[in-house]
Amino acid sequence: MGGGARGGGGRRLSGPHPEDDMEGIENPEVRKLSELLPFARPYRWHILGALLLAVLVAATGLATPALAQVGIDSGITAGNQRVLFVTVALFVGAGLLGWAAGYAQNYLSSWIGERMLYDLRVALFAHFMHLDLGYHERASTGRSVSRLTSDIEALNNLVTDGFTSVVVNGLTFFGVVAILFAYDWQLALLSFAIFPFLSVGTAIFRVTSARAYRRTRETVAEVLSVLQENLAGVRVVQGFGRQEPARAAFRQANADYREANMHTIRLSAVYFPSIELLSGVGLAIILWFGGERVLSGQMQVGVMVAFIGYLASFFDPIQQLSQLYDDFQSAMAALEKIQSVFSTLPKLDDAPGAVALPDIAGAIDLDHVSFGYRSNTPVIHDVSLHINAGESVALVGETGAGKSTLAKLIARFYDPQQGEVRIDGHELRGVRLDSLRAQLGIVPQEGHLFAGTLRENLVFGRPEATDDEVISALEAVGGDDILASIANGLDTIVNERGSGLSAGQRQLIAFARALIADPRLLILDEATSSVDIRAEHRIEQAMNVLLEGRTSILIAHRLSTIKNADRIVVLDHGRVVEQGSHNELLERGGRYARLYGDWEQATDIAMS
Repeated sequence: MGGGARGGGGRRLSGPHPEDDMEGIENPEVRKLSELLPFARPYRWHILGALLLAVLVAATGLATPALAQVGIDSGITAGNQRVLFVTVALFVGAGLLGWAAGYAQNYLSSWIGERMLYDLRVALFAHFMHLDLGYHERASTGRSVSRLTSDIEALNNLVTDGFTSVVVNGLTFFGVVAILFAYDWQLALLSFAIFPFLSVGTAIFRVTSARAYRRTRETVAEVLSVLQENLAGVRVVQGFGRQEPARAAFRQANADYREANMHTIRLSAVYFPSIELLSGVGLAIILWFGGERVLSGQMQVGVMVAFIGYLASFFDPIQQLSQLYDDFQSAMAALEKIQSVFSTLPKLDDAPGAVALPDIAGAIDLDHVSFGYRSNTPVIHDVSLHINAGESVALVGETGAGKSTLAKLIARFYDPQQGEVRIDGHELRGVRLDSLRAQLGIVPQEGHLFAGTLRENLVFGRPEATDDEVISALEAVGGDDILASIANGLDTIVNERGSGLSAGQRQLIAFARALIADPRLLILDEATSSVDIRAEHRIEQAMNVLLEGRTSILIAHRLSTIKNADRIVVLDHGRVVEQGSHNELLERGGRYARLYGDWEQATDIAMS
């Protein structure tokens, strides 16, 4: 919002908007702008104040040429010192009032704009958190970061300065037109002779700049995407000696972004000086014809000075609004990208009438479940499986057998295309997601640590946990020596990758975090694959503590970690081919026996 310095279909942005906000809006740019209205509503009285201040800024700006005309014609030319003194005093007063109003308007507009951007970031982040796992697995993290950072930043000039700039410059423009005609309608018409050239140039600039700014939003997202991917995978990049290809990819993304920016700069470099040239031509026309009238005695000098002053004020709003249109195009391109996120609805959401899942015992039923990430490529085929409450069930099979997919269906990260998943008889599509996730714990392949203290990471699933409970959980999983090995105990700062902690320590922290949360249903997804074989025994002991008394789904390639599971379910190409205890399956000599034999052989080689 602001402007004192410059002129003297899918889900809507904030979620629950009334549909009639958009009725009758056909212009796509106005439609995009209208998506910001819900973020402006909480500040409507502040906006009204900023607009009134903008009117005052425009009024003081329009008063000064008229005061100059009175001072020259009725004061200096007429030799009236009193009129000259009063005019100068009014001139100074108008300047001071304009300065004060401009300062207050700029401050208030910036205050409103910053809060609108804050609300927009919060709403966008909340929407990202609401989107299903499938979206985040498909979407580039770098592009998501771009939506939250550079795209919202591109709206800054529009929301902090743009709207009141339109008011100030719009009022100035129409006020000047009226005053010019009041002074001399013939000179006013002459000054508008450049309008056809101005209109054609603006139309061309509008079309070409819209495409150019859309391209800049796409290329900056690509820069952030390449940056995020290479920083997240820096160990792999360095491990394979691929630093130069990574640098080359980043150079190329940067070059594309630079070229996209340069295209917008070239357009502006042609358009805005052209506006300056046209304004100069207009002033020259008025100076010639107006000067002739002054020399012939048909016009007073003060009127001529005022006319030239107003004509400068006539072109200045055009220049300012043209510059604002530059910001407007950048903002519209960014808003289009942001709106594309809000328009993406989660594939998983609470069904109408969904009920809260009561405290569960943990019995799980999969009833003829089939699922594919692409509808024509099934991953799970007609699986029926019953898991008793409190039972630990291990899912094993070769890579691609469907183990993790089956666990994701139980956690309702996805819904099956066919069949049902039930917990304690409750079909998961009929219960609220938050009530399910509140009773669910997941320990992933690599224990992810968030930037913050060790305590904050441990109480992530239950923030109200006391230090005594945290220490007891660490002791229970065999991780109490972690506190002794770090300087500040629970107050030790760790980053998101947990530098300074071994893979085994990070995994024990993940186990302790799950134990503190005390879920009724626990999923361990390759929870030992990131630790070495010698540390595996310690992890197994921690697992035994963690699994006790709760329904557990274990996914593991290292078959030693699941030998003690109550039941082992063997999957092959998305189908259950065997199930039973470790000893039963070995005696049966089927698929599990072969998998276990291959694993033992590989382990012997690794230990030798």
